[in-house]
Amino acid sequence: MTTPASVAATATPRQLAVLQLAVLVVAICAIIYELIIATISSYLLGDSVYQFSITIGLFMFAMGLGSYLTKLLHAELLGIFIAVELLLALVGGTCSVTLFLVFPYGPVYRPTMYVLTILIGLMVGLEIPILLRILAERGGVRQSVAHVLSLDYFGALVGSVAFPLILLPDLGLFRSSFAIGLLNLGVAAVTIFAFRGMIRHVRWFAVVTALLALGLLAGTVFAIELTSFAEDQLYRERIVYLNQTPYQRVVVTVNEDTGSHSLYLDGHLQFAERDEYRYHEGLVHPVMSMPGSRESVLILGGGDGMAAREVLRYPDAKQVVLVDIDPDVTRFCRTFPAIRSLNQGALDDARLTVSNTDAFNYVRETEHRFDRVILDLPDPHNEVLGKLYSVEFYRMLAGLLKPGARVVTQATSPFHTREVFASIRATMLAAGFRLLSYQLNVPSFGQWGFHLAAVDEDPKMPDLLVPTRFLSKEMLAAATVFARDDSPVDGVTNSIFEPKLYGLYSRSIDR
Repeated sequence: MTTPASVAATATPRQLAVLQLAVLVVAICAIIYELIIATISSYLLGDSVYQFSITIGLFMFAMGLGSYLTKLLHAELLGIFIAVELLLALVGGTCSVTLFLVFPYGPVYRPTMYVLTILIGLMVGLEIPILLRILAERGGVRQSVAHVLSLDYFGALVGSVAFPLILLPDLGLFRSSFAIGLLNLGVAAVTIFAFRGMIRHVRWFAVVTALLALGLLAGTVFAIELTSFAEDQLYRERIVYLNQTPYQRVVVTVNEDTGSHSLYLDGHLQFAERDEYRYHEGLVHPVMSMPGSRESVLILGGGDGMAAREVLRYPDAKQVVLVDIDPDVTRFCRTFPAIRSLNQGALDDARLTVSNTDAFNYVRETEHRFDRVILDLPDPHNEVLGKLYSVEFYRMLAGLLKPGARVVTQATSPFHTREVFASIRATMLAAGFRLLSYQLNVPSFGQWGFHLAAVDEDPKMPDLLVPTRFLSKEMLAAATVFARDDSPVDGVTNSIFEPKLYGLYSRSIDR
């Protein structure tokens, strides 16, 4: 019987060092499992604050429950610890694949995510108390608690830093979970070898460890195929490119019948080849056709280069700055043949400067001033993007404008997300802008809204200055007319300190 006393009394210093190292490794694994589940849920469901809060809350609760249950354990602690590591390797190592595979089944996803979080948290809660009880018999409670908890907290730091900086960008979600599962398996294997004379059923443990190792290694080797299969369940069209950058998940699909490409960021459609020109013409040409200088132009977002393509059609646009946070996106859209063909090589134009930085920080820090500003930003589908639709952001933006400058922003759908459209309008008005709102039909998105803004006078819809595929003078005049059920209503002001826009967006999408 491997009671704590018998293990501690007969263990060598090297064996005890193995257990101390195990504390560090299991702490690293625990925090990474937590981050993987929260990241996947944020990617699939949105609302990163909610997903991380729920995951952390459930995980901590389950850890507490697991720690409490260890008081019921009186013997075979090493064997129980090894069994926990094996189960963690299986459940944690495959959690990312499991979540992606159940997502297409809708209501099944959330219960599955909750069960996985609680199950992994429960097992993590068992690990440290078991190791602490074993080590305390040899080194004393005070010294062992200090050593174990310090290693536990240090491991949490290592895991929380390694996940966003190394694992996610270099391995991706699937390989990361398989790799961390192998780490748990390594802890089990080393413990089995180091204490092989003190553990019952050591051969069974060794066989299970070997089988799990083969399975997790196979998952690591075939992670690309597994990722492709899982991603294919999320999109109707064939995936031709996917990449997890440090900032977002980039997916390009192609319609097998038409050859038309679509770009998705974190699961949200950015453009569809068949009608992207409608959106980008509607975004760019009204603001660029307004009277006044257009020598210097700022584009926030638009890393695909489509808005830049339209801006560069104006010969007097001599200096164009495009700000997109993700260098992988701008690099990809500069080189991927289908997208480069669509943006007509705009990202390599001599007049264009690409700045890969956060739009909020760029607006806050730049000393440049602009004649035209185009906000081609993603919808506010998470809290981070919400700050780019805040009154604080718009006030800083107003400070970048030259006399007579004009601004335009995409503003989501005035029909499907009417309250969001109204909130963006109210927020820009609160920042001191004078607005002209308009809407156009983009089949991939439906009815889509924009706000044309100035600080010195009420904007008016101009005559077009360049030929277009979609827009016409008559269409732009009609675009400012709203029906009774989609006309701008009184909206709430969105602030960094009182972020209301994301909640409006989530409720609109859920309806």
